[in-house]
Amino acid sequence: MNTAALSNALFKDGRVCGACFQIECVDDPQWCKPGQPPLLVTATDLCPDNGGWCNPPREHFDIAMPVFDHLAEFKAGIIPVQYRRVPCRKRGGIRFTMNGNQWFYEVIVSNVGGAGDIVGVQVKVDKSRLRWTSLDHDWGATWKTGFPLQGKTLSFRVKSSDGRYMTSMHVVPSNWQFGQTFEGRNFKSGGRRRRNFKSGGRRRKGVGQL
Repeated sequence: MNTAALSNALFKDGRVCGACFQIECVDDPQWCKPGQPPLLVTATDLCPDNGGWCNPPREHFDIAMPVFDHLAEFKAGIIPVQYRRVPCRKRGGIRFTMNGNQWFYEVIVSNVGGAGDIVGVQVKVDKSRLRWTSLDHDWGATWKTGFPLQGKTLSFRVKSSDGRYMTSMHVVPSNWQFGQTFEGRNFKSGGRRRRNFKSGGRRRKGVGQL
């Protein structure tokens, strides 16, 4: 449940998919629940048009009822918050989900620790003359390529938005099937410097309900 759909001002056409945010309800004593610890969410989707709250230039988080209720009374609907980017703390390794068909391959890269969002993915096919091949970014956590991958043992190298790399060698066996997910190495959570809370004239951000 600790996921959020972000307005495009924050989601940036899917480039921020996987990033983690810390959110607190502020300046609304009628609805905020004082004493609650901040809410940690992972950006996983684009917020749909919700009465204009998700449209540019608004910075908006659309979250599920159980976690909204952690911050404030759910019937409030829209509440002001302050937020900041924080390192992602994930259990297990980076996950690579293989989709597509024999002519076109899609790899969904998820559960990324550290910065959370990634800016590059490369694949290495065992016994290939090319050592590393870059995948093209499709949208969100999905990366694509036409390079033949089926029936090959695959290694992946992921570059996070803070410039660090993580390589998972031989993470996908040669007998892999479409729809399967494989787990590689992960970044440590301390990869991104903690930023201060947003403040000032644009401090009040909308938080929506589903």
